[in-house]
Order: sequence, then structure tokens, then C-alpha cells
Amino acid sequence: MTLISLILMVFTSVFGFGNIPTAYYLMGYGAIPWYVLSALLFFIPYAFMMAEFGAAFKTEKGGIYSWMSKSVGPKFAFIGTFMWFASYVIYMVSTSNKIWIPFSTAIFGADQTQTWSFFGLSSTQTIGLLAVAWMAFVTFFASKGLEKISKISSIGGIAIMCLNLALLLVSIVILFLNGGKLAEPITSIHSFTHSPNTSYGTPLAVLSFVVFAIFAYGGIEAVGGLVDQTENAEKTFPKGIAISALIISIGYSIGIFVSGISAHWSTDLSLSTTNLGNITYVLMNNLGFKLGTALGIDVSTAKEIGTWFARITGLSMFLAYSGSFFTLIYSPLKTIIQGTPKTLWPKSWTKESANGMPVNAMWVQFAVVSIIVLMVSFGGDSASAFFNKITLMTNVAMTLPILFLALAFPKFKKNNAIEKPFVVYKSNKTGLIASYTVVILVGFANIFTIIQPAFSGDIGSTLYMIAGPIFFTIAALLIYNRGERKKDIEQNKAA
Repeated sequence: MTLISLILMVFTSVFGFGNIPTAYYLMGYGAIPWYVLSALLFFIPYAFMMAEFGAAFKTEKGGIYSWMSKSVGPKFAFIGTFMWFASYVIYMVSTSNKIWIPFSTAIFGADQTQTWSFFGLSSTQTIGLLAVAWMAFVTFFASKGLEKISKISSIGGIAIMCLNLALLLVSIVILFLNGGKLAEPITSIHSFTHSPNTSYGTPLAVLSFVVFAIFAYGGIEAVGGLVDQTENAEKTFPKGIAISALIISIGYSIGIFVSGISAHWSTDLSLSTTNLGNITYVLMNNLGFKLGTALGIDVSTAKEIGTWFARITGLSMFLAYSGSFFTLIYSPLKTIIQGTPKTLWPKSWTKESANGMPVNAMWVQFAVVSIIVLMVSFGGDSASAFFNKITLMTNVAMTLPILFLALAFPKFKKNNAIEKPFVVYKSNKTGLIASYTVVILVGFANIFTIIQPAFSGDIGSTLYMIAGPIFFTIAALLIYNRGERKKDIEQNKAA
């Protein structure tokens, strides 16, 4: 790949449209410095680590398990890999619930999920049951080997790229029609350091936002496999990553800034029905409405334009969620089962159907996800608190595997037995500094995210975010120790 091809590959793998509305909703313009800081202190050093790992173990089939196992040891590697898999379990918990918001928006033009009720159940309980039904539907069809359905995601991906352009271009048109006036005015440097959201008015809450900024750069593990495909990798790859980080952070910053052209935080985004699950559709609805009013169109027609902006956004996000879900329902599961020693798993889980799907393991996964979904949805929260809680759970879960890989990197650097065809960090010391920088940033961001709700009186969210990692760590240890005992028994029999 050339430099331009590498930059495009990294950009499409990492940049996520949904991160822009989330950032603006939580921090306003104050999100911009944190996104830039995360690019410098997390994205660049971590991407270089993944590149060195990927180049050194490009022939290994075990993925990150092989990386950590050969660098640190099999137990550490399995716990880290299991946490990586667990992050996708939590992601499925979140997405199986959230997918009904774009579904509702695509049909009704707005998020109606907070009014849904089956058999006298609350809206969150109803959504929980729908999430279980969705999991069952996807598991059943994916287990039949209908992976082609995942191609829906490519259509959704194109549509979401168009949403990025729509946000930018329509915002510029609104700015021009309004004579350069921003809906969310910039009064001073204070606008870029403080949040209009009262929930993020304390230093602790602001620091907890860092996990959202880190999550926005997720997906960079994939760049580890691009080194050997890059032309003149020693020079091109570091340059490509640095330029990608610059472009992505600027892209996010511009997206957050232009959100303020049409959306005044206190007026447009502070309704009790707005939450982390539906903020994207609320923002795009508002964008369409403000375009109509800027053009001098009557209010009812402007509202209709906003509704259609929301509908198109909902359809785009629903297609993207659906396509990715059909892949995620089996891909991480298949990777962890095939990439780790088979002695760790019950034989029925490793058994694959004629179409190559680990069907039994997929239904076990369905049961685990469904139990978590029902526990959270029947926990007694309002709809907004419910969606905020599962978003926080997802962010923490998806960033934890980063800690394992970053902690394994210094051991990898010191292990001279591992051939390293591509090196960015020329000395063990620079590798150690990069590792500690990432670990400290991600570690503290997660700690602040976990404890912040408790300081606000929401102990339940804190307990859920703590319980997830503890549960999956214990599960990983039990699976690993069982596998070790099984291996010892087999070796004794052979002897």
C-alpha cells in the first residue's frame, strides 16, 4: 500500500460518525482538546505498538493471544484475549438494545422507544425483551452460515460516510444563511475547557470523558496486519499513522465544532428524552430543522425536513448495526476458540457445523448476552439512564483489552528471541515510555469513568461497570485452570 492507501485504510477503520454527536452532547466544544490529546497520547503510540506486534507475529494464526502468549505467558494471554472477547459480548448487550432506536427513528422519524410497552412492562424492560429476540434472530440465521447478510454493513457504511458530509455541508450552509452566527456561541477559551452539560461540570466527570475519546479511536488493532502490505514500511508506516491521527483528530474536532452551528446545547439537547442512545438522531433532526428555518421555510415544513433527516440517519445506522452484528455474532467467538488451545474449551464448543460455524458456542454466547441484557433492563432505570448505563459499560469493556496489550509490549521488546522485522521504538526505554503512557491514560480514564457515577449518587452504574470485568476475569481463570487440569490428565494418561 502507498501512503495515501494506508491513511484511507486507517481512517475508514477508526473514524466513527456516532462519536461526534456523543462528544458534543457530553462536553460541547470542550470535547475537542480531549480528542486531540487522546490522538497524541493514545492513538499514535498504541498504533505503533500494534504495528510492531503485527509485523513480528504475521504468520501466527492466534492473533492477539499469540502476541501476548509469546511475549508474557499463556495465562496472561488468555485472560487478555478473553477480556477482548468479553468486550464484544458487552458490545452486543449494548447494540442489541440500541438498535431499536434507529429502527424506531427510521419508521417514525423520532425515537419512540421510550413509549413502547408490552404486557404492561416498562419501556426499558420491553426493549430488553426485544434485544433478546434480536439476539435469537441473528444467532439463528448466522449459525446457518448466512454471512452474506453482513454485506448490509457496507451499504450502511457508505450511508454513514454521507452523513459525515451532510453534517459538514449543511452546517456550512446554515452558518452562511445565519450570517456567521453559531447556535452555541463561543464566549471565550472557557467554551473549550468546560461542558454545558451539568453532568460533566466537575473535574472528575470531565476526566471520565477521556474514555469516550479513547473509544473514538477504537479499531486500530487492525493496523497491526497492514505493515507487511505497506510500501517502504519503515518510513511510510510511521508517517501514515501520524498523518492519520492528525486527520482523524481534525475530523472529529471539525465535526464537534460544526455541531454547534445548528445545536444550542441548553435549548436543543437538554430534553429529558435525549440520551446517549438517541443523541445522533436528535442532533440530525435538529440539523434538518435548523436548515429549514435558516432558509425561511415555515416551522411545520422545517420540522418535516428535520424528521426526514432523522429517518435517513436512523435507516443508515440500522443497516450498519445490522451488518456488523451478523459478523460480530460469530467472528470474535470463532477467533478466540480457534486462536487459543483447544484444551481450554468443552469439545461441544469447538465443534463446527458444515458451514464452519461454532453453533453450540454461539448459543452459549446468546444465553450469556441475554442474561446480562435482562439483568440490566430489569434493573429499574428510566430509559435515558438505561441507555447511558450500557454505553458506559461498553466503553469500559472495549478499552480494557488495550491495557493487556500495552502491558505486554515491554516484555515483547525485551524478548530478543522474537524476530522484529519492523521497529518504531528503537530502544526498550522508548517502548516502555509508550507503554506506560497508554496504560496510565487508559487506566485512569476507566477508573474515573467507573467511580464518577457513584459520586453522583448512581452506585448502580458503578457496580455494573465493576462487575463486568470481575466476572469475565473470574470466568477466564476458571476456563484456563480447567484447561490446565485437563491437559495434565491427558499427559498423565499418555505417560
